[in-house]
Amino acid sequence: MPPPPVAAGRLGGASVACFALAAATPLTVVTAVVPGAYADSGLPALPLLFLALGALLLLFLVGCTGMIRRLPGPGALYSFVARGLGRPAGVGAAWLALLSYNALQVGLYGTVGAAAAPLIDAPWWAVAAACWVVVALCGLLLSPAATARLLAVPVSGGIVLVAGYAVANLLDPGGGRVSWAALHPGHLGEVSRPVLGLLLVVGAFAFVGFETAVTHAADVRRPRSTTARAAVASVLLLALLYAAASWATAVATGPGRIAAAAAARGPELAFDLAATRLPSWTVPLGRALVVAGLLAAMLALHHTVVRYLLALGRERVLSAGLGAWRPASLTQSLTGGLIIGGCVLLDRPVVALGSRLAVGGALGIVVLLALASLAALVFLNRHPEGEGVLRRFLAPGVSTVLLGVLTYLAYLSFPELVVAAAATALLGVLYGLVLRWARPVVYAGIGLGGAAVVVAPAPVAVPRPRSPGAHRPERVNRLAG
Repeated sequence: MPPPPVAAGRLGGASVACFALAAATPLTVVTAVVPGAYADSGLPALPLLFLALGALLLLFLVGCTGMIRRLPGPGALYSFVARGLGRPAGVGAAWLALLSYNALQVGLYGTVGAAAAPLIDAPWWAVAAACWVVVALCGLLLSPAATARLLAVPVSGGIVLVAGYAVANLLDPGGGRVSWAALHPGHLGEVSRPVLGLLLVVGAFAFVGFETAVTHAADVRRPRSTTARAAVASVLLLALLYAAASWATAVATGPGRIAAAAAARGPELAFDLAATRLPSWTVPLGRALVVAGLLAAMLALHHTVVRYLLALGRERVLSAGLGAWRPASLTQSLTGGLIIGGCVLLDRPVVALGSRLAVGGALGIVVLLALASLAALVFLNRHPEGEGVLRRFLAPGVSTVLLGVLTYLAYLSFPELVVAAAATALLGVLYGLVLRWARPVVYAGIGLGGAAVVVAPAPVAVPRPRSPGAHRPERVNRLAG
């Protein structure tokens, strides 16, 4: 049987949702990504894109929940791909997941330095180092349940702040009236296809983190129902929050002015609007919550990477020592620390690399979601076990096609990053093929969550016994000889 779960049924749906929402950094998305999208496209219908992407990810989760019931291990999407598309593809997905989540977290170490600049006068590396120490210590000393309670503070605070900013913007609209232009679908045809494709990709990046709920399935009492509810609630909350906040921002600047205002002020736009509509203390509170939210995201992503390392260590795909929590946690922390230290020694500020790393990591996760959706489609139709047509065919089929389209659009916008993600996955596939030849027992256990693999012994040829009558003549002949 597989090794015991990390938290052994101690996590509830709210705790799993906290991990997922923390990894998505909703406050950072609202203050940085939304103004950037408005500035680059001038598209007023941005809220509709967030709602459409939320619907797509809900479709993905329909098929995903069918896989959770069968494979509730820490390997999550890696295990899904291994069972649906084959063990070599699963190892490729694991390599891609490790690279992507590590890139996301290291990118946030650079971003937090810039976010903290208005609050404290300190170099980026000092802020990044302080956050690194907090994440490393929490990863080693706190249980997943205690970590979830810790994450609940910045997550809930950020959500309340975004809602408060949005309500204030709607109550004091620019131009004296509430504009509904941002909710009119006809505006989607006003931008070119390349720009619309880029917006869809960036919008999908804003949701990255919701899928980390699946890595906690083994630690809840009812993996399928609890994890599914937590993931669905996270997607719904993010979609509504992003749509409401982006619409309210457009309303506050006035009809037709959002693109110019976003281009002029960038991430400061949200705080500028709050300063004229809310008490003065809400602006430094918002900046502090952005920093706290980034720190929470680092910790949530740390847990995600550690769980993938646990799965690979328990299955002996990586070193067996990584099958325990503390060695896996130390490995992830050292990876981030070495990259930060290297940037300091080479005098290359990770602030400049932060956004690029975050985009690359998010893009890798989108590719991973497409692979997991295809794996669910294949596996659930091969082993339906009572699953209906919606869960095993329609939902994963549609989400596979749409996520594939998103991957193609991402290639058009970031070709070098997609090639890097594909190369990483290919290296994992090649390593999986090497395991099939060099370590067949390890290869057989890929995607099983560390469950023991029983190898049947080779058949041994047993001589056929002769009948009593056949022995007697032989004996007579020997005596005669």
